[in-house]
Amino acid sequence: MMGFTPFIHFQGTCAAAMTFYHDVFGGTLTLHRFSDMPGGPPEFAGSDLVMNAQLTCPTGDLMGSDFPPGQAGKPQQAITIAHTAADLAGAQRVFDQLAQDGIAKMPFAQTFWSPGFGMVTDRFGTNWTVSVPDPG
Repeated sequence: MMGFTPFIHFQGTCAAAMTFYHDVFGGTLTLHRFSDMPGGPPEFAGSDLVMNAQLTCPTGDLMGSDFPPGQAGKPQQAITIAHTAADLAGAQRVFDQLAQDGIAKMPFAQTFWSPGFGMVTDRFGTNWTVSVPDPG
């Protein structure tokens, strides 16, 4: 089965952000730097920027990279990653961790569609919604 995997672009903070997400969600994190690329352009040599990062979790994958050396970009513009937790306590924990040094746009609380839902922009500029499924 094929699916979609969010891929986030950062301006030099990919390693820190993906390490943070690894701490929040668990799983396995793999980082490859631009300097690791065999035969890469001269501007890649010695670069500590991340070319490809993959966080593999039982609930899904999250990928990311920094913009290549010397290239400008606008990270995380107009996109939100939705995370659905298995239970209320797990959702609250994830929301609280993402909100640490970030901005809680909608505090985590019960809504008419979910026993727990919140919106947050984390300290790396990534927008998230965190929720628990409606038991029906």
